[in-house]
Amino acid sequence: MYNPFFSSLMLAIEAQRVVELRLVRLAWGGSEGLAEAQSMVIEKVHAAGEAVTTLMFGGSPETVIARYREHVAANTKRLLAV
Repeated sequence: MYNPFFSSLMLAIEAQRVVELRLVRLAWGGSEGLAEAQSMVIEKVHAAGEAVTTLMFGGSPETVIARYREHVAANTKRLLAV
């Protein structure tokens, strides 16, 4: 059974780690900080567009949350690799 509270809570917790990793990258500055700032804005616009499209074509909020969690997991993996 789907629990929207649990999924939303997990998304918030997982996203907090990405925020932490991105702030460190931004604080270091330089070309990596600039690239991360640009990437962050582009990713957010794309994710929002994807969410709107999903909902417009009859997708569920559960699908949107699951997809956001996939994006967050990919960002965590990418930011920890460097």
